[in-house]
Amino acid sequence: MPAITVDNPLVLPHISRPDPAASTPRPVSQVVTAHSQIEGAGFAIRRPFPGGLPLAEADPFLLLDHLGPQINAPEEAAGAPWHPHRGFETVSYVLDGEIAHHDTNGGGGVIGEGDTQWMTAGRGILHDELPTEGMYRGGGPAHAVQLWVNLPAALKMTPPRYQSITRDTLRLLTSDDGGALVRLIAGDIAEFTGPGFTHTPITYAHVTLAPDAEIAVPWNPAFSAFAYVLTGRGSAGREGRPVQDGRLAVFGPGDHLVLRAAARHTEPLDVLLLGGLPIREPVAHYGPFVMNTRAEIIRAIEDYQGGRLGIIPADQLAPRKFA
Repeated sequence: MPAITVDNPLVLPHISRPDPAASTPRPVSQVVTAHSQIEGAGFAIRRPFPGGLPLAEADPFLLLDHLGPQINAPEEAAGAPWHPHRGFETVSYVLDGEIAHHDTNGGGGVIGEGDTQWMTAGRGILHDELPTEGMYRGGGPAHAVQLWVNLPAALKMTPPRYQSITRDTLRLLTSDDGGALVRLIAGDIAEFTGPGFTHTPITYAHVTLAPDAEIAVPWNPAFSAFAYVLTGRGSAGREGRPVQDGRLAVFGPGDHLVLRAAARHTEPLDVLLLGGLPIREPVAHYGPFVMNTRAEIIRAIEDYQGGRLGIIPADQLAPRKFA
């Protein structure tokens, strides 16, 4: 799992272990197993929510998709051809391989190892996400996640926008003993802040724990809190609930999160830590549109059909397997 690594985590800023007299560990309320399905032009993903976890309990998030880790044979990689979005944000984090994209606002680029693309769909946009030509023709490793972050009603129709968060801009942190590498993408952990700008207050980080290592992460008590295991085995919560790849730990109330990697495995525990301030508004959704009412969904469909979310460039109309 390349993403971004550090030879000696001890040189990084440390996350101090919370004072047990002043900070309460958040218990694990449930562990959800991601279900598998096919998306886009035929690629397999694992999805812990929606499905295993109701939308109301995932607030302010809407969806989490996990691709890989896998090795694609030549001409096997698949992507997501042109499609619309309205009413939320997509956050694409690539751990291995690379993905190219285009959009109807004239944007485009390549998301490489350790990079994050933060797309605010807002009032509407069309885009595609495809393997680069090199990844499609040559094959190779692929590992990525996409998170959908809801927008409150007041921001549903905000102008579309991209943030390109490259691997060299991530805030890198470690635990008090250097057994963990924390890549902070957005939000705050302790006194440290990630580079991502968020409309909805959230925290999003990728944590790698060496075998038998433990980390206690201060967490905003007003935020929801989740830990999704990308690879490896370990436990979540002070009570030590077992978790492994494809499992989502849902935390209850408290002040900090505890994660531990299994001692008997040579593979590290790789986890996404995510949570945010619940929006607590009605959610109406239909495929790539997420609004507050059925009438707004109908309007989104009409706007899409009428070309008001953007027009695919003429040179992009032919079906393509790579960018």
